Amino acid sequence: MDDQNKNLILATALSFLVILVWFVVFPPEEPVAPTNEVVVSETNTDASGSAIATVPQNADPTAQSTTTQAAPAVDVPRVQVETERLSGSISLAGGRIDDLLLMDYQETLDDGSPNVRLLEPVGEALSYYALFGWAPGGGLEAADVPATDTIWTVESGSTLTSETPVTLRWDSPAGLIFRKTISVDSNYMFIVTQSVENPTETARRAAPYGIIARHGLPELTRFFILHEGVVAMADGSLMEKEYKDFEDFEIDPTLGVQGETVEVGDNGWIGFTDKYWMTTLIPAPGQSHKQVMLYQAASGIYQTQTIYPTLEIAPGQTVEQSSQLFAGAKEWEAIRDYQNEGGIEGFLDSIDWGWFFFLTKPIFTVLHFLHGFIGNMGWSIIALTITIKALLFPLAYKSYSSMAKMKELQPEMEKLKERAGDDRQKLQKDMMELYKKEKVNPASGCLPILLQIPIFFSLYKVIFVTIELRHAPWIGYIRDLSAPDPSSIINLFGLLPFAVPDLGMFEILSLGVMPILLGISMWMQQKLNPAPTDPTQQMIFAWMPWVFMFMLGSFASGLVLYWITNNVITFTQQYLIMRSHGYKPDVFGNILSTFKRKKPNTE
Repeated sequence: MDDQNKNLILATALSFLVILVWFVVFPPEEPVAPTNEVVVSETNTDASGSAIATVPQNADPTAQSTTTQAAPAVDVPRVQVETERLSGSISLAGGRIDDLLLMDYQETLDDGSPNVRLLEPVGEALSYYALFGWAPGGGLEAADVPATDTIWTVESGSTLTSETPVTLRWDSPAGLIFRKTISVDSNYMFIVTQSVENPTETARRAAPYGIIARHGLPELTRFFILHEGVVAMADGSLMEKEYKDFEDFEIDPTLGVQGETVEVGDNGWIGFTDKYWMTTLIPAPGQSHKQVMLYQAASGIYQTQTIYPTLEIAPGQTVEQSSQLFAGAKEWEAIRDYQNEGGIEGFLDSIDWGWFFFLTKPIFTVLHFLHGFIGNMGWSIIALTITIKALLFPLAYKSYSSMAKMKELQPEMEKLKERAGDDRQKLQKDMMELYKKEKVNPASGCLPILLQIPIFFSLYKVIFVTIELRHAPWIGYIRDLSAPDPSSIINLFGLLPFAVPDLGMFEILSLGVMPILLGISMWMQQKLNPAPTDPTQQMIFAWMPWVFMFMLGSFASGLVLYWITNNVITFTQQYLIMRSHGYKPDVFGNILSTFKRKKPNTE
């Protein structure tokens, strides 16, 4: 087996190995049955009277840890939310932001498909909401601060829009006046300003907080390369927790539930991230706070919280605390602007760039830039592939030049094999001397293939996790580059207007046009090289294009488009470079010869 073929087989084997390991889909877990309970814990104070609890107590303030039945979603007054990109409402029970539709995104590509629902009220199957409040400190009891189901009144504003905020009010039995002023920008950022007015003659203390609660385990993608769960930034350190990690939290002796707390000095944010959507609590830059994660195992409730330092409310004084809530789609451009212009440190890292972030970030930046000019993600992927191939052209030129020289040396190598016979050691020694004499590096042909592996994975990550590729059309029947090619022989390769059903073991019949083109492009590229003499090598090379065709058949069509484009460019480059060095591969003759029957040997 010559060194060039060894290197190619090694690179192919590595590609197979990494692909198989990387794209393992974990089996689904049993979902946690959702409940309508809200986690609440005792509000204690430290020696100075500072509140150290996370959520105000609704019931007996001496109880260590309880669950309180939240107010039902029906018959509770609501404030409507209407912007160009958001639609929903705010419940006056607790002032919860708990009903939110994303108007720019539909569940599926089907006509009449409903908009994506991000937040759901208490009482729904998978309640998901944000609320803001105060924990009592010195001089206040639990009943003196608004609870999670306290009914607020609307003081100003009737509908929350990007131009008109709303203000909610609640008068405390202790004489304090609590207000929440909620505004929202033209994208997905809410600003919640909480204030406490103390018209009494007694000083009070209270600690503001924000909560995102998720009842039950949401429907997960469950793909190995995708993070779903908690994502947070604390003083420059990114933290990710999966939902299953909540089960490993220790019981917090103060809270009486499973939890974990992180002290944040200057900058941080915390929330829940899905594949494309995110809900995040964002304190003002420079604001110290605590990040808390809680898990109520009995009811399957997950929480992220931000707890601020306790504030002194002097007689006749009003204090306020302002924070932000991101609730929407993880759009790169919007999140970048929030980071760069809004001062939210590391907010772009809320997008799951993965281990190859040093490649995925610039690859997506270039793709986004190209899309801004071209306006179509499919053609942008092709333009990106051309750009990558142009950057790697110096290496490709050196590699293909070396391969051309090795093809010229094939007659000499055959003579060395005849002279060496079965002496493999002598053959290897003579071949290395020949390579040295002709200044040929047999390993150079492997380098471009190895470089394509991290680029391939990085582009797959970009296509899989970025919302900009979701439901992005290319041409004809390719209406979603983040999904597999929907065509097959069953629907006449996209000519008939219906999707292909799951065929199980007969999946070969559902193979789409693009995977077939991928196999053909790999096969043509392979024909640039003469068939190896070893029968085992011949079998490996013969099956390789078709194995890849089936392996990538269920991958995102955008990734398959990249691979096809890459193969076509590689074929063209290799063909032209080989010809420029005097080697004229009869590739089309090789292709035609595969369809011809060999004449039987009658001698």
